[in-house]
Amino acid sequence: MDTVQEVRTFPDVHLTDPRDAFAKPPYPDQEAFAMPGTTDKMNPTPDHGEQSYRGSGKLKGLNALITGADSGIGRAVAIAFAREGANVVINYLCENSDAEETKTVVEAAGVKAVTCGGDLRDESFCNELIDRSVDQLGSLEILVNNAAYQETANSIDEFSTELFDRIYKTNVYAPFWLSRAAMEHLPAGGSIINTVSIQGYNPSAYLLPYATTKSAMIGMTKAMAKLAIKRGVRVNAVAPGPVWTPLIPGSMPKDKFENFGADTLFERPAQPAELAPMYVWLASPEASFVTAEVYGCTGGKTPV
Repeated sequence: MDTVQEVRTFPDVHLTDPRDAFAKPPYPDQEAFAMPGTTDKMNPTPDHGEQSYRGSGKLKGLNALITGADSGIGRAVAIAFAREGANVVINYLCENSDAEETKTVVEAAGVKAVTCGGDLRDESFCNELIDRSVDQLGSLEILVNNAAYQETANSIDEFSTELFDRIYKTNVYAPFWLSRAAMEHLPAGGSIINTVSIQGYNPSAYLLPYATTKSAMIGMTKAMAKLAIKRGVRVNAVAPGPVWTPLIPGSMPKDKFENFGADTLFERPAQPAELAPMYVWLASPEASFVTAEVYGCTGGKTPV
């Protein structure tokens, strides 16, 4: 018996030169930043897809936890997930105003949003975060390990043990704790998506601890995928290049962020909105044969 598919009409697509799609460096001085930084102090303001992202129900009825979802890539993913129909738990460290702004945009999509602040370096908080996500949303199908911390230095002597430990606890330990706890709840068909980095393949000396953690997360993604698939859960990662988020002016000196992203083929950094569709696809059933993969979005800087 023939099936009749609904014919939908869409407006024409208007192409834009990707080199000129968003602001290019050099960027002006940023207002005094203290880590972790907030979106409202950035110039230009990052684009998280607030005006541009249009959903089509790819994640309708699913529930997701996104760490570091108050700003940057995490906010863009939260907005995209919401507009695809997913309820979202917005985890953040202490950036209350950014988290509330993300929540407002997510709720405007007609889904449920829950904010949950706390320090991911605490194993007990990571376990609590998973439990609270399940309690608040009723289930958990998607975990996005996106939160990260970095600081820069010009000499190895400037990287203290305390700093190295802080970066590792945030960037490696927390994703492990969260993934381990989430596996008790994720159903077959569920997924874990890690944010890694071009730094995991092509590390910058001034980001030594951060780059080291991203290499570790690439290994964790591939190893965990082999265990998780025994439960029908997929594990993948997105490896961004330079992305304009509060982490950049918040952790880098002026000489680093002023021309941030100018060395890509586009002569600019990515905006968070440009990465979100990759996370949507990886979380959706459309990526049903994809696991243990790392997808690069580096502006042509390096294949990953």
